[in-house]
Amino acid sequence: MAEPRTEAERAAPHVDETALAESVRFTSDLIRMDTTNRGGGEGAERPAAEYVAGLLAEAGLDPLILEKAPGRANVVARIAGREPGADALLVHGHLDVVPAEPAEWTVHPFSGEVRDGVVWGRGAVDMKNSDAMVLAVVRAWARAGVRPRRDIVLAFTADEEDTAEFGSGFLVAQRPDLFEGCTEAIGESGAFTFHPGDGRRLYPVAAGERGTAWLTLTARGRAGHGSKINPDNAVTRLAAAVTRIGEHSWPVRLSPVVRAGLTELAALYGVPLPDLGAEPAQAPGEARAPADPQDWEREEREKREEREKLSRAVDGLLAALGPAASLLAPTVRNSANPTMLSAGYKVNVIPGGATGHVDGRVVPGGEEEFTATLDRLTGPEVDWSFLHHEIPLQAPVDGRTFGVLRDALLRFDPGAHVVPYCMSGGTDAKQFSRLGLAGYGFMPLRLPEGFDYQAMFHGVDERVPVEALHFGTRVLDHALRGL
Repeated sequence: MAEPRTEAERAAPHVDETALAESVRFTSDLIRMDTTNRGGGEGAERPAAEYVAGLLAEAGLDPLILEKAPGRANVVARIAGREPGADALLVHGHLDVVPAEPAEWTVHPFSGEVRDGVVWGRGAVDMKNSDAMVLAVVRAWARAGVRPRRDIVLAFTADEEDTAEFGSGFLVAQRPDLFEGCTEAIGESGAFTFHPGDGRRLYPVAAGERGTAWLTLTARGRAGHGSKINPDNAVTRLAAAVTRIGEHSWPVRLSPVVRAGLTELAALYGVPLPDLGAEPAQAPGEARAPADPQDWEREEREKREEREKLSRAVDGLLAALGPAASLLAPTVRNSANPTMLSAGYKVNVIPGGATGHVDGRVVPGGEEEFTATLDRLTGPEVDWSFLHHEIPLQAPVDGRTFGVLRDALLRFDPGAHVVPYCMSGGTDAKQFSRLGLAGYGFMPLRLPEGFDYQAMFHGVDERVPVEALHFGTRVLDHALRGL
């Protein structure tokens, strides 16, 4: 078939029944390939990578399989656009999944079973379904002779569920040439239906991510007999620091993306938008003290009051928005949750050291506040360091790209509402941002009322409706050609 020549022809959908069926079949096939990532370098994405590469080759592309270590395979291919001088677009998805215990599941997590209009298995939403939809769209284009406006680079990665060392991190460090010309990226996780319970359908499109700050805490003390009084007990010092971290109330710090999301939700629900103000540039304690101690104390007090006022305003707005607020509530603040503790080897021996781990997440613009606060909460007797550290991200929500993504969703669900949001966790977009790419979470799914999409991530009985895959395939086709 000849390539469409007019704008009307190019805007017409090119997803056929074959593509819709393939989105389901590819999801099921990929789920059946056990690509469990257990961390620490233990994983095997190669079978899925070979499967993906074969499907791309059938579509006339020239995919590359790249590995940092045996079995940890990535696939990269480029689709040539109609405008050679245009900026390129990256579309990425990961092939690995988190572990699943078969005894806990209704169906085997690696069966890929299609039952009652639903595809079951680990990766059904995170994110082999998205990989499958992208593959179905690309193959539909090949059958119809369609070329996108600009080059599209496809990347199917390993190791996203751990540190990305064998996946996007490896690709960015070792093969940046494969992403030449790319300025924007589309990946997980956004554009799914969120039902707030009032009949509305919301589609959150991600234009930001909180940063990752996994921490190791180390307390040192004096080892000794458990029967002796010991004021230099490392366990006590660690426990005190962990308690302070766990009980700390972080102040509100709004990124532009979250601020835009709050504004849109307030307008949608007819809730008066409080004065969110110009957020203080620095958190209390971050500024250099003025020469006059009284001036310093006054400035610090004023900053605290401003931040407390902002926190009360945002918390009140979130309460007024009801269930819809859950889209944005996790990303209005930094967070730090203690998750692991380790100390000692015998009940009557006081150990000389104790360690703990904290899962910290940092909003865009909140890095200095996070480190200053951790220094204060851990105190002089406990050291902390980054176990894994990734930057927060944000992308424009007032430009052409977000508008195209919004319009694509509304074309196929006209009664819905699209809202920008910031992801509380992180994705491969963090790695690709090192190449200067602005990342958006956009892997669309229209989900029925009562389908708890967020609970499916890393949960038991992960599954996705067939109709959601059909919807997502249609929307992706339209969006990617429009971008």
